Amino acid sequence: MKRAFDLPETIVASVCGGSLLLAMAGLLEKRNAVTHHFGMPMLATLGACPVNARVVDDGNFVSSGGVTSGLDLALYLVEHMLGSQIALSIEVLFEYERRGTVWNARGMTPLSWHQASDIDQQHGIAEPQNLMVVSNEGRDFVGDWDVEISTPIGDMKVRLSILIADGLLQGTATQGGDTVPLDSVQICGDQLCWSQLVRKPLKLTLNFAVRTSLNTMNGTAKAGSLPASRLTGNRVD
Repeated sequence: MKRAFDLPETIVASVCGGSLLLAMAGLLEKRNAVTHHFGMPMLATLGACPVNARVVDDGNFVSSGGVTSGLDLALYLVEHMLGSQIALSIEVLFEYERRGTVWNARGMTPLSWHQASDIDQQHGIAEPQNLMVVSNEGRDFVGDWDVEISTPIGDMKVRLSILIADGLLQGTATQGGDTVPLDSVQICGDQLCWSQLVRKPLKLTLNFAVRTSLNTMNGTAKAGSLPASRLTGNRVD
């Protein structure tokens, strides 16, 4: 499949959960895609860009949601490659009429409600993003931590390194020699929260929330709408 994606003249198509399988293989990084509506939150955690449409055209990759949207995709590809007359004759033959607009990245992008609100506030002052001055409570998280995340497919051992730089909490996570930064680090009440890219056993983004008590750490790691996994760990001396 990777070779197929590397060929610009080849169109890869997926129906229903097919895009999830491709994303799990790391083939849809930052690609626009759709899957069955139950799998949309998971699609986001795997690095793809979920689009709420029946059919999504992202260049040489075209995907559709579940059930009848697969027929919409097939007819769209027939029209794309053979023309509208052939596609229409197939619609008549199967007594099926396509529904919905095929999404692609061309044309104008509509404003979201909060973007429109920002335009109306002519004299508003933008709030700085990802700015957090570390409180005394935040200092309890600083240090190196050996943690274990219990998932349905096995335990993950990770070394967390959390520090203060320029008054902000920052950190990295190391797993099997692979080190990634902790993103969107912030204090949430008595918890430290962040998001983090995990490449093993699957490549996805996890959202973390942890508490500390002296030299122990407890919390959860969650991917989209999947059940949360338990995290436990200890401070490294």
